[in-house]
Amino acid sequence: MQPVDLTTLRAVLADLKGAEAGGDPLLPARVEWIQQTDLWTVVIGLRTLKARPCLLLSWHPQAARVHLCQAPPKEAEDLPFSQHLQRHLRGLALTELALLDEWERVIDFRFAPRPADPPQRHLYLEVMGKYSNAILVDEGGMILACGHGVSERQSRVRPVQPGLLYEAPPALSDPIPHQAEPFSQWQERLALIPGPIAQRLLRCYRGLSRHLAEAMCLQAGIPPQTPSNQLSPQEWQALFFWWQDWLARLETAQFKPALTPQGYTVLGWRGSGGDPSTPNLHQLLEAYYQAQLNRERFERERQRLGQKLAALLKKLRQRQEHFERMLADSAQAEASKQAADLLMAHLHLWRPGLSLMELPDFFSGQMVKIPLDPEKNAVLNAQAYYRKHRKQKRAQEAVQPLLEAVAQEIRYLEQVEATLQHLGTYRDPQDLAALREVETELIQQGYLESPSRAEGSRRASSASFNPYRFTSPSGFSIWVGRNNWQNDRLTFRVAQDQDWWFHAQEIPGSHVLLRLPPGAVAESEDLQAAADLAAYFSRGRFSDQVPVVYTRPKCVFKPKGSPPGMVVYQQEQVLWGRPSRAQLLVEKEGAPKPEVPAELQPSTWG
Repeated sequence: MQPVDLTTLRAVLADLKGAEAGGDPLLPARVEWIQQTDLWTVVIGLRTLKARPCLLLSWHPQAARVHLCQAPPKEAEDLPFSQHLQRHLRGLALTELALLDEWERVIDFRFAPRPADPPQRHLYLEVMGKYSNAILVDEGGMILACGHGVSERQSRVRPVQPGLLYEAPPALSDPIPHQAEPFSQWQERLALIPGPIAQRLLRCYRGLSRHLAEAMCLQAGIPPQTPSNQLSPQEWQALFFWWQDWLARLETAQFKPALTPQGYTVLGWRGSGGDPSTPNLHQLLEAYYQAQLNRERFERERQRLGQKLAALLKKLRQRQEHFERMLADSAQAEASKQAADLLMAHLHLWRPGLSLMELPDFFSGQMVKIPLDPEKNAVLNAQAYYRKHRKQKRAQEAVQPLLEAVAQEIRYLEQVEATLQHLGTYRDPQDLAALREVETELIQQGYLESPSRAEGSRRASSASFNPYRFTSPSGFSIWVGRNNWQNDRLTFRVAQDQDWWFHAQEIPGSHVLLRLPPGAVAESEDLQAAADLAAYFSRGRFSDQVPVVYTRPKCVFKPKGSPPGMVVYQQEQVLWGRPSRAQLLVEKEGAPKPEVPAELQPSTWG
C-alpha cells in the first residue's frame, strides 16, 4: 500500500483551500456532525455556503490520510475520541488548515466560533506511518483528547496524553530542498557516499518518500537501484530536471492526480492518462485507500475464518474417530454376554484363584477363553461381564446418534470451507461482502462468537465464573453453581447435551452439572454422587434424605422474564440424595462449606 507523503498532503491542502484552478474553497465551514467509523478514522460533516462536504481524517498505521469523502452510514454509538470531538468542535467553524511546518507531515486544523475569531481548538493530524495520530488541543496548547495515547513508558521523548501540553514531533535534521540550489551542489551532495540513487535522494533531503524517489528516477529513465557513482552526466541532468519539476509543482500547487500501475501520483508523472472514473484527487484517494484496506481486511478475515474452520474440522474428525472406536468396542457386547452365560452355566468348574477359564461354546463347541478376576468368585465375575454387556449396549445406543451428528457437521463445514476457497483473492467490494456473509452464517450456526456476544462474555468474565468442582467415582467432573448468576451460566452456557443436570426437588438450591465427555455413559454411582451434592447444596442439606430430580440440560428451560436462577424442567427422574455422603466428598476435596443465611440462599425452584 502506497503511504501518503508530503507531496500528497500538499496537493490535498491546496485543493481544500481552492488554490487549484476552478476549485471551490472549503474554508470557512461549520462543523455539523462528527462520526468515528473505526479505531483510526474520523469523518467530520461540514457546511459551507455552497455544499455540505465530509472531511475524512485517518491516522491508520498504513493508510493515514486526509481527503473529502462520501458520508458514511449512520451508526448508533460513537467511540470515545469522536465523543470528545463532538463536545469540543460541534458548532465551531473550521477557519484555517495548514502544515505545522512546510516540510513536516503534521496538519493543523483550526476551529473558531467565527472566521475572524482566534482559534479556540486545534486538531493536529500527524501523518507519520505507524506513529500517526490525531490530537485535539485547546487554545492554551493542552491536549484534550487523542486518537491513541502514548505514555511516558512508551516514549520518554514525547508522551501524548490528555492533560499534557502538546509538543510537535521532533524536527527532521535532513537538508530542506530548494529550487535555487545549483546543480553542482545538488549532485555533489547525492554523490558524496555511493549508494542506490533512490536511497541517496531519501537520505540527503527531507520531504521525499520512497515511492516519490523511485518515481523520480523512473521519469529520468534510471533504475532506482542504480549506484550513484555509475550515473552518466546525461542521467544526472535528467534526474535534476525532474527534481526541479517536483519542487516547482510544490511551489505553484500545480498537481495532476492519476492512478498508476504501482498506486497513484499527484504530479502527473508516468501513467497520467489515468482512470476516467477518478476525476479529482479526493475521489482518487478515497477509491484507492478503500480498495487497499478492503483487500487487507479480506485477506485477514479469510485467513482467520480458514484457520477457525480447519480447527473445527480437525476437532470434529478426532471426535468422529473416537466415536468409531467406541462403536467398535461396543460391538463386543455379545461376547461379554456370552462370557457371562458360560460362567453361570459352568459354576461347578470354578476354583479359587483362577485368572482364566476355557469353556466350550454353546453352539460350536469350540473352547472360549474367559479372563477372570482371581479375587472374585465365578458369580461375581459373571455379574461383572453382565454389567460390561449392558454398558456396551448403552454406549452403542448413545454413540450412534452422536456419530451421525458429527458426520453431518463435518459435511456442512466442508461445504463452508469449499465456499471460502472459492473466495481466493479480493477483486471488488462484493468479495468482502460475501466473506462477511460466510462469517455471519457461522455466527448464526454457533461456530463463531459475534462481536456483541464477545463483548458480553468479556464483561461476564470479569465477574469471575468459578463454580465448585468435584470428581465422581468414575472420574467425571461435577460442577455446582455458587449463586444464581453462576446457576444460569452453568445450565444455559456451559452444559452440553450429553451432560446430566441435577436440582433438589421443590427446594431452593444450586444447579449441579455432571459433565460427561461425548459418548460417555454415567454409572449409577456417578449419578448418586451428583444427587448427593445437589442435596447438600440446597436448603435441605440438614435432612437425612432429599429428593433430587435430574434430566438432560436440553430439557431445562428459563421462563420469559424470570429472575436469575429460575428454571422449569421436564422428562425428569428422581433420586434420593444423602447430604451426609456429599459432606464427606466436600471435605475430601477441600471445597468450602458455606454457611449461607436463608435470605441469601439461591432462589431457584426447579
